[in-house]
Amino acid sequence: MKEVIVVIGPGSIGQAIARRVGAGKQLLLADLRLENADAAAKTLSEAGFDVTATVVDVSSRTSVESLVAKATSLGAVHGVVHAAGVSPSQASPETILKVDLYGTALVLEAFGAVIAVGGSGVVIASQSGHRLPALTVEQSKALATTPVEDLLALPMLQPAEVKDTLHAYQLSKRGNSLRVMYEAVRWGERGARVNTISPGIIITPLAKDELSGPRGAGYRRMIDGCPVKRAGTPDEVANVAALLMGADGTFITGSDFLMDGGVTASYWFGSLAPEQRP
Repeated sequence: MKEVIVVIGPGSIGQAIARRVGAGKQLLLADLRLENADAAAKTLSEAGFDVTATVVDVSSRTSVESLVAKATSLGAVHGVVHAAGVSPSQASPETILKVDLYGTALVLEAFGAVIAVGGSGVVIASQSGHRLPALTVEQSKALATTPVEDLLALPMLQPAEVKDTLHAYQLSKRGNSLRVMYEAVRWGERGARVNTISPGIIITPLAKDELSGPRGAGYRRMIDGCPVKRAGTPDEVANVAALLMGADGTFITGSDFLMDGGVTASYWFGSLAPEQRP
């Protein structure tokens, strides 16, 4: 049986990573909508990859466990790419926390129990997590280590504390990088590694939704005000993922790679800095 690479959320970034790490492997593409997974599978299959498509709802334990069962039926799971999620313009705070925070923790837990020796995972987080004001040590530990099914019950995640979609998204993405640090210890016990990538504005359909949405002006300001003066591409994210998942990345685990063209640097120390911070 071939080594299996699972790609959850095979959109522009997921497909770009699949192209870099999937040659000679069995790709399993999973999306909330089967038609999306099928479309991605057709594109990659026509490019010479061995692909299977299926459905997953990362906010459902039953669904994620079914995906794990499907993956292990195809062979040993050597790679997991988690690129699924919703943006601040696409969902309510409650849904963002359920999909982006809880869903990621669930995927890491479930696949961490089956990942093969020498395997690796990459979670796509966001630059947004780096613009969240500092959390307390206790809050950070809670996001990292709280049992998955108790995560959304944390006091800091209740509606009275998380009042808008951007805050929910920032908390989720900060939580992703913290959770990966925690899970890297457990994955390491199986001889596997896991890291996060926190991209800035990458031109994908999701980013285009944001650019045309209520935060579009802010997105354009970030592009114009960052040191490199442009948005990124899915292939640039895939370059980093290929390093992290490949032979040259075997000393890297539990890390978060911020790649945003310098937007975060400009936010904290340059022209993008808000006039007043909390």
